[in-house]
Amino acid sequence: MFPVMLDLGALKAVLIGEGELAERRLAVLDAAGAAHLEVYSGSPTPALVRQAGKRLKGARPTGEAFRGARVVFIAGLGDAESVALAGQARAAGALVNTEDVKPLCDFHVPSVMRRGDLTITVSTGGKAPGLSRRLRRHLEGLFGSEWAGRLDELGRQRKTWRMQGLEAADVGRRVDAYIEEKGWLP
Repeated sequence: MFPVMLDLGALKAVLIGEGELAERRLAVLDAAGAAHLEVYSGSPTPALVRQAGKRLKGARPTGEAFRGARVVFIAGLGDAESVALAGQARAAGALVNTEDVKPLCDFHVPSVMRRGDLTITVSTGGKAPGLSRRLRRHLEGLFGSEWAGRLDELGRQRKTWRMQGLEAADVGRRVDAYIEEKGWLP
């Protein structure tokens, strides 16, 4: 596995799903800033209808809906339908994640903790999602809401150093020293 962060504010994404799994995936995509998201559900729950709003496009996407999609998420569907939709999405050039069906995934979605722009993720490569969630909850206790402000502060300081003409290695050393000085990490 090679971890990457996708800018869902710039990429077209598609969510196809039913039930609580689709609701949870939509919440995660919204938290990640998915700005160009289309949602498809054959029998959406009232919660999914509320969450999706105008992004809810119908029961299932057509081939045209996959055009331009970079990532497709499938959640809460049966195996045969998941296989067929994943194939259509891949044929259109999209990467696919099928909730809890590792063989149908081009990528895995880690367990995510956010503190402002600070994002910490945990992944087991799809082997034990429950362990990922448990480790994330542990990290949530170590990194409280104050970390959003700390990151903003450090980002401003880093920008100042870069504007002063410091090279990346020097900025890195100053970041380490700043964190030490503030006592943010043991």
